[in-house]
Amino acid sequence: MKGKAKLMAVSIDLTGKRGVVFGVANQRSIAWAISERLAEAGAELAFTYQNERLRQPVEKATSALGSPMLIQCDATDDDQVQAVYDQIKNDWDEIDFVVHCIAYAERDDLGGDFSATNRQGFRTALEVSAYTLMPVVGRAAPLFGESGGSVVTLTFDASQRVYPGYNIMGTAKAALENEMRQLAVEFGDRNIRVNAISAGPLPTLAARSIPGFRDMTRAHRERSPLGRNINHSEVANTALFLLSDMASGITGAIIPVDAGYGIVAL
Repeated sequence: MKGKAKLMAVSIDLTGKRGVVFGVANQRSIAWAISERLAEAGAELAFTYQNERLRQPVEKATSALGSPMLIQCDATDDDQVQAVYDQIKNDWDEIDFVVHCIAYAERDDLGGDFSATNRQGFRTALEVSAYTLMPVVGRAAPLFGESGGSVVTLTFDASQRVYPGYNIMGTAKAALENEMRQLAVEFGDRNIRVNAISAGPLPTLAARSIPGFRDMTRAHRERSPLGRNINHSEVANTALFLLSDMASGITGAIIPVDAGYGIVAL
């Protein structure tokens, strides 16, 4: 089966579980693939959208789930993050999980010389892609029940190695991973688990704007032990596992879903 993805049925039941997904952009996003899998497992979901301009694509994506809770939230505004949880608290007694899929860098800061990144571009990438995990988790903590819960965020191998064109986003992912570990320690005594998925390159609209994305995808396909690229479903299955009780002993971990690319010395 080398070169082809062989998917297996995943039987994890999240019936009665509730969670919030930050970062669904459209039906081709990783966040949406995760959301679909969680909904298939029986979870009830709430979604955020950044502003009114972006509400329509989120509504379109989530319409397949009926009429889920949609809440406007610019995650760089701590008051708006708090407002999300305040609104959720009015409808739900508690939550069981949070999915953080927020990342952004100015187009001019992707590609070209990394040293040309200006101060504002650096701040933007780090604030949106890394810092937002802190209020998203910290302000969610009071809503988790006595049994705790789980948080999943998304990272990429460029946190550890240089991927030409990824530039400042690699720096942001490195910061995100360190934050994830620190939050895992801080909230561990409440049984709130915080983990990250390091996914191989996937053809999302955002990823395709990264210079060299096709080269990145080809390198993963040619050099990974499985001899192929991953797909959205494989990331979604991993998120489902991490957000379920089956991963009750895992926190502070980075789970690679990259067809093994990360273990190969190039």
